[in-house]
Amino acid sequence: MKIACLGWGSLIWKYGPLPVDGEWKPDGPALPVEFCRVSDGGELATALCMNAPAVPVLWAWLSVTTLSQACEALRKREAIPEARCDGIGSLLITGRNCGFLSSWAAERGIDALIWTGLPPRSAAMEGRVPTVDEAIAYLDSLTGETRDHARDYLNRVPAQISTPYRKVITDVLGL
Repeated sequence: MKIACLGWGSLIWKYGPLPVDGEWKPDGPALPVEFCRVSDGGELATALCMNAPAVPVLWAWLSVTTLSQACEALRKREAIPEARCDGIGSLLITGRNCGFLSSWAAERGIDALIWTGLPPRSAAMEGRVPTVDEAIAYLDSLTGETRDHARDYLNRVPAQISTPYRKVITDVLGL
C-alpha cells in the first residue's frame, strides 16, 4: 500500500518519528488551512479551518505498509493521546471518485492519505477559531522564547501556505 501524508506546518521541517520517505512535495491539494490553533508550544499553528480559503498544501510518501501504522506514527509525532479518537484524518482511496481529494491522490498513485486533524484552538477552547484581531493580540502578547518560537514557526511554514491571517500578522506585527 502506497501511503502519503499531507502537511502545512511544522510537520514539514520537524517530522520526528513520522517515517517520511523523501522530500515534501509542493503540489498537494488545496485545503482550507489557517493560522488558527494556539499550540502547546505557544505558536499560532496552522490547522484545517473550514471557513478559510483553500491553499495548496504539501505532501510526502511514508515508508509504512499499512494505514494503521501511518496513523499511529502521526499520532505519536503530534503527541495526541491514545484515548483521543480525533486528531488524525485519513482517507483510503478505493478507485472510485469520492471527491477532489481522492481524485488528486489517485492521479499520483496514492492508495491512502493521512493528515493532522487537530481543530482550531483559541482562548483555551478546542474548536474555537480566533478572529484575526484576537490572533494578532495573542501573538503580540508573547514575550521572550515563546515569542521567538512563534516567530520562527511563522517564518518556517512554507510560503505557499499564504493565508489571510498570515498576511495580516506579517504586516501588523512584522513577524
